[in-house]
Amino acid sequence: MGNEQKFADAMQELEEIVRKLEQGDVQLEEAIDLYKKGMELSHFCHDKLQNAEKQLISIVNENGEKQNFEPINNGVDNN
Repeated sequence: MGNEQKFADAMQELEEIVRKLEQGDVQLEEAIDLYKKGMELSHFCHDKLQNAEKQLISIVNENGEKQNFEPINNGVDNN
């Protein structure tokens, strides 16, 4: 299973936990366990997204040299 699949699975599980907690029909002990698991999944997903962002921050130019990626200002020309 690749990282993308693990991320997708974690997001799906997190959404299910949120749905259960929002319904409010779980016992307190189960709600606490769900909350803890949800926080773990949230941190896992956050870390995966930060790692992906770091990988995208730098790009390789035509000469094979790494250079910083400069994001476009939402298509706005500041000149």
